[in-house]
Amino acid sequence: MADGQGKSRIRIEYYRSAICTPEKHKKVVRGLGFTRLRQIVEREDSPAVRGMVKVIPHLVRILE
Repeated sequence: MADGQGKSRIRIEYYRSAICTPEKHKKVVRGLGFTRLRQIVEREDSPAVRGMVKVIPHLVRILE
């Protein structure tokens, strides 16, 4: 997805609970901006965001 300035964006869905996951995973979920389950956020498609998603692939999914 691209916005008006040409920067690509990705939509990420938080679909599995972070209960009983390591504290680091919970911090990554909060760092991506999630506050509740089934929430969808849109973030800039950068290596930093991709790296955060790579840490918790079992909790989030990238939507097309």
